[in-house]
Parts: sequence; structure tokens; C-alpha cells
Amino acid sequence: MIQFFKKSIQAARRYNTLQFFPLRFTLTGYQTDYFSGDLRAGINVALLAFPQGMAYALIAGLPIQFGIYGSAVACIIAPIFSKSRFITLGPTNATAVMLFSTFASMGITGIDKVAYVPLLILLTGCFIAMGAYFRVANLVQYISRSVITGYITAAALLIIANQIPKALGLEMEVKSATFFESIRLMVDSFDSIHWLTVLVSVITALVYLLLNWRLRILPNVAISLVIVSTLDAFLIGPESQTGIQHLSAIDASTWAIGLPNISSEYFRMLVSPALAIALLCVLEGLSIGKSLAAKTGARLDANQAMFSIGMSNIACAFCSGMPASGSLTRSTLSEASKGRTPVASLISGALVLIGAFLIGPLTLYIPQCVLAVLVITIGIALINTKAIRIVTHATRSDAIVFTVTFLSGLLLPLDTAIYSGVAISIMLFLKKAARPEMVEYTFNDNGQLAEMANPQERNTPEVSIVHVEGELFFGAADLFRDQMRRICEDPNLKIVILKMRNAHHMDASGVMALEELVHYMNEMGRYLILSEVKADLIRVLKNARLHQYLESRNIFEDDPHNPTLSTAKALKRAKEQLGHDEANVSIYIDSVRDQMKQGKRD
Repeated sequence: MIQFFKKSIQAARRYNTLQFFPLRFTLTGYQTDYFSGDLRAGINVALLAFPQGMAYALIAGLPIQFGIYGSAVACIIAPIFSKSRFITLGPTNATAVMLFSTFASMGITGIDKVAYVPLLILLTGCFIAMGAYFRVANLVQYISRSVITGYITAAALLIIANQIPKALGLEMEVKSATFFESIRLMVDSFDSIHWLTVLVSVITALVYLLLNWRLRILPNVAISLVIVSTLDAFLIGPESQTGIQHLSAIDASTWAIGLPNISSEYFRMLVSPALAIALLCVLEGLSIGKSLAAKTGARLDANQAMFSIGMSNIACAFCSGMPASGSLTRSTLSEASKGRTPVASLISGALVLIGAFLIGPLTLYIPQCVLAVLVITIGIALINTKAIRIVTHATRSDAIVFTVTFLSGLLLPLDTAIYSGVAISIMLFLKKAARPEMVEYTFNDNGQLAEMANPQERNTPEVSIVHVEGELFFGAADLFRDQMRRICEDPNLKIVILKMRNAHHMDASGVMALEELVHYMNEMGRYLILSEVKADLIRVLKNARLHQYLESRNIFEDDPHNPTLSTAKALKRAKEQLGHDEANVSIYIDSVRDQMKQGKRD
């Protein structure tokens, strides 16, 4: 057993190509003309990251400095382990609302969350980094985009539902982890509405909409915060007189590196949500990076990018941060600002950190309702109607996956929703992949290949050629065996030739199904021959000791230079087995027409 683990570790190291400090290569090849683009991108991203960090901390129900520190640390640490400029890391809407939902479902509220957050982020980072080390990033592509669309849509509604009370000045003692429960609690508190807070919220919305209409290229979230907070300070008055709730000041001088509280109780509580957040961070970050890289014709090293996400989260766990993922708005802004290298992210993180010390004390002048309104606008922007229309109309399977994920996100905590969506997505994929259908073809009177209308047309001892198309993994094995048994029930059938060129990924279940089929055919007086068998399938049959049972004379290896030679040899072997009896040859192939019809139904 020890030797087995040693070999596994050696294999993982042999196939692992992660670079642990690729920043040194970035700096070694850095050119002076890169700096102007990196500086411009760093400044623009920092102006967006600072208010967004506060907003995401507000969504998660954490002190706003957690969002600021998380934005700074993630931007500084990520480039050390990343070779790509396409992903700008930091807190995001999706991870913030997942964080809020996780603690709300556990009944942990207020300042009590602070004790749990570092360990949760540490576990998240460790899961992501280990996944990158074992090169699992490419497995993410098997998770349907319908899952992400459903999750983000539900998360957006939950964000909006939880920020409306702050925008209206409602007095709510508890918060809910689900959308419908949040709506119920909000309706029950409508009698506590604060009209002066509503006025400030309306002014904020008007200022932001006006800026976005006329000056879209500017960092309008930050500008709106400054304008409305200034108006509130000079025209409305202090919190003690108006009753409008304000943010607390950030005292960055007290910021320090701390160790997470690693206890067995905390560990048991946080493993499952940490895994869900890790999955979300990878899905979000890699999809953004691949999309931006594709637009420039570049390629993204997915495992290296995943490693940088993991290490950034580990750093945030020790620095009072939040879960870090790829931010679509900040990544797109960095690319649009002509950021040339990961140095742009370093500059952005440094500026956000400096801002925490210089601007942090001024955050006490920002009304909570102003930030809440800006968060609501961000939540509304997350609802992608085009993506929703595509996933609900493309196929029935996509519509089911979206609906299950979306409704789970409204009714259940979001970590449960994403698990539900991934599970139903994989189940529907396996169902679709494991549905072999065959139609019988034979030669007509003119010697042409045509679909057999009536199986009773057979009148001689028969050799049937069956084209095995598709997967022979565990999901399809039983269906393959049962369909073949139905074919073999014809009393005129004596020999079956399985053409295996297009049969893929046979596993143990497929081998056992084939073995059961051979036993059944032997009992029925039938004979099985394999043709066009590829080397990997022969290796599987030999490893499973089925090759010897089938006999080498009945297995004909595929010849890529002469595709028909293997089947010709199999037909010759079939005639030898039949003796001198005349044989009518019919062919079974997958019905493309039926597959197209089935695809439309799905």
C-alpha cells in the first residue's frame, strides 16, 4: 500500500507542470513600454475595486474592511503565481452572496461570522490549490453553463432582496439565507420604513443612472459614492440627527496577519460550504479568463490560473480578507485599459491597500443606503436575460438544469443550489450519452443497402454486422447488452460481428456486459466476432482476461490504413464457422435521423 501511494505521488509530480513563482519570468522579460498600459489598468481597476470591495463585504454581512483587504491581497498575491494577465482577482458578487447564505443557513449572524471566515477561506484556497496540483481544471468544462446561469440569477435576486431593506431604512433584526424568506421578512418590516433614507437612496439611483448614461467609461460607482456622501454630509446632516445609518470608519493601522482558528468543530461545519465556494471560484475565474484570452487569440493555462486563485485565497485567510475569485468587471476593465502583464494587478492591489490607510477613515461619511443602492444596481446587472433565453430554449436538458439550479437558489442556501445544479447536469448528460439505438439495414434486390422494413425478410442462416457507436462506459453498458440480446433472439441469426472502431471508453461495466452477452449467445447457439478493434480496447480486454475467453481468432484489430480489411477478415472467419452454408449479410447502424429527433426533444 505504501508503494502504491509513493507511485501515485511520483506520477502526480511527473505530470504536474505548475510553476510556483512565474512572476520572476514576467519581471525578467518585462519591457519599459509595458508600464504605461499596466499603470493605467492598475489605477482604473483600483478605483473600481475599492468601492466594490466595500459593497461585497456589505453583501456578505462582514465589516467593510474585509472587502478592501481582500481586494488588495488577492490582487497582490495572484500575479506571483499566475502567468496570465486576463484574470483580476478579488471578492465578487457570487462569492459574497454564497458567504452570506452559508452563515445565514447556520444561524451565524453579525460579528460572530468574523471568527469563522478565515478558516472557511483557508479551506477554500487549499481545495483549489490541490485541484490545480492534480490538474483537474479541465474537468470544469463538464459543468453546464446552465448551472452557472441559474446560480447567478438566483444569487442576483438574493442580493437585491437583502439590500432593499438597507435602501429603505427598514429595521430588521434577522436576515434569511433564501430569497422567499427574505421577501417575507422585508414585507413584515415595511411599517418601519425611514423616508429620509428613501430620499437619499433615490438621489443615489438618479446620480448613478445619469453618470452611466452620459459618462459610461468613468468609475461611476466610486463617483456616485463621493457625490451623494458629500451631499449627505453638507445638506442633510449627521447620523445622530437624521437617523440615516452610516458605514463605520476603516482603521487600517490595526490590520495585522492572523492565524485562522483551526478546530475540529469549525472544520466539520465549514468543509462543505468551502468546497462549494471553491467550485464557484474556479468556475467563475476560469470562464472569465478563457473568454478574455480567446478574444485576443491567447491561451490560458487553466491549472496555473487555478493555482493562483487557490494561493490568493490562502493569503486572504491570513489577512482578514474575503473569498477571492475572478471578477468579470475588473478583469474586463483591466483588459480594456490595455493592461499588458500581471504587473497591472500588482499596481491595483498596492493602490487599494494605500487607499485603505488614506481613505479608510473617511468611510464613516458614507450612508449605508448609498452603498446598498449601488449593490442593487450591480445585482440587476448580473441578471443576463440573453443567457437565460438561450439556456431555457436551446434544449430541454438545459432548461431543466437552469430551472432546478434557479429554484434551488431561491428556496435553499446557495451552496446546496450549486450542488443540485451540478448533480442534475451530470445526470442528464449521462442519460443522453448512454442511449444506444440501432436500426437494421440489409441489401435489397438491387444489391443496395436499405433499411429493413420487416425482420421476417430473413430466410437464410444470417451473419449480422453491428456498428457499435458511442460510449461503452458504465452508463451505457446495460443498454448495449440488452439491445444485443434482443437482436440475438432471432432464430435465423447465427453469427454477430461487432464493429468496434467507434466504440469508446469501455470500462469494467462495459467488459462485464460484453462477457454476459457472450455467455448468453453461447447458450443460444450464437457466435460472436469482434472487428475493427483498436489497441486501447484490446488492452482493456486483456487486462480483464476477456481476450482469452473470446479467443484471438475471433478478434480482428483495426487497420487505419485499410478500414475495411478487419471486417473482411471477420466475414471470412464467419464463413469458416458456418461451413458451406450460404449467408445473407445484414448491417445494423445507428439511426442518425432518430438521434436528431431525440436531440430536438432534449
